[in-house]
Amino acid sequence: METRQTIRQLIHDGAARLESAGLVFGHGTDNALDESATLVLHALELPFDVTDEQLDTVPSVRQAGRVDTLLEQRISSRKPAAYLTGEAWFAGLPFYVDERVLVPRSPIAELIEEGFSPWVDQGAIAHILDLCTGSGCIGIASALAFPDARVDLADLSTDALEVARRNIRRHALDSRVRAIESDLFGNLGDNRYDLIVSNPPYVADEEVRRLPEEYRHEPALGLSAGDDGLDLVIRLLSAAPAHLGPGGMLVVEVGYSQPALESAFPEIPFLWLEFAYGGEGVFLLEREQLVEYHFVFEQAARQRRQVSIDSEVRTDE
Repeated sequence: METRQTIRQLIHDGAARLESAGLVFGHGTDNALDESATLVLHALELPFDVTDEQLDTVPSVRQAGRVDTLLEQRISSRKPAAYLTGEAWFAGLPFYVDERVLVPRSPIAELIEEGFSPWVDQGAIAHILDLCTGSGCIGIASALAFPDARVDLADLSTDALEVARRNIRRHALDSRVRAIESDLFGNLGDNRYDLIVSNPPYVADEEVRRLPEEYRHEPALGLSAGDDGLDLVIRLLSAAPAHLGPGGMLVVEVGYSQPALESAFPEIPFLWLEFAYGGEGVFLLEREQLVEYHFVFEQAARQRRQVSIDSEVRTDE
């Protein structure tokens, strides 16, 4: 008679399967054991804070079968676990996700949980913008961290905004949070914000083409940003001061494009934030700094627009 495994054993065996399959982790987990736990507990409809006593119970044959099926889907499809479960956690909060949006994993979550302290006076924040919102996780988590603030979620992708609106409803924030279709600040009118937070596309095009298969399930629109990964960031820096109120702050993640940004703007005093739980490439600038260096950013944005136009002309010829 076959001996059935406990939940704990299913998780460890699942991790071994995922590891031997050569999978890549980086969408909410960074190792096979955590990824396996995510899938096993989801298949068994158990919470992440499962007790040791529960881990040592033996699931039914049917339940074990669901676990096996989900692990096999992860291996055969190479889809990140969040797309298979339909859920990702960010800043301690659950969010619905699917392949219309990136899987939430920004270190900005740590800043939100700390109320952006010590750089932001929480009582002075009345209007927040989450630019390039995707699933809406940054803006929604910020709305919950700043319960008196109104929050706008802006994105160019109508598909992403459908996911964001679903998450707005999930967290019962319809009265304070709205989703807006906008190419950066294009459809935001003369709105001004006390805090703008953005995790825009910042991966160089060539790097996108070299990403592991797991990342290719994510929308390229949310990743790719030109030859050096700075196309969107430079446009954002150029336009941001017009949408920040006095004393306003801009927080932007550029990830591994940090060296490229520093090289492009060696004179800019970017404040690069540090994280206790890992992560890099997030800077903070005050509105006054953005105004002071606006000409530099505007000139860079203008040059990129001209390069893009010239490239299109050569293509047409």
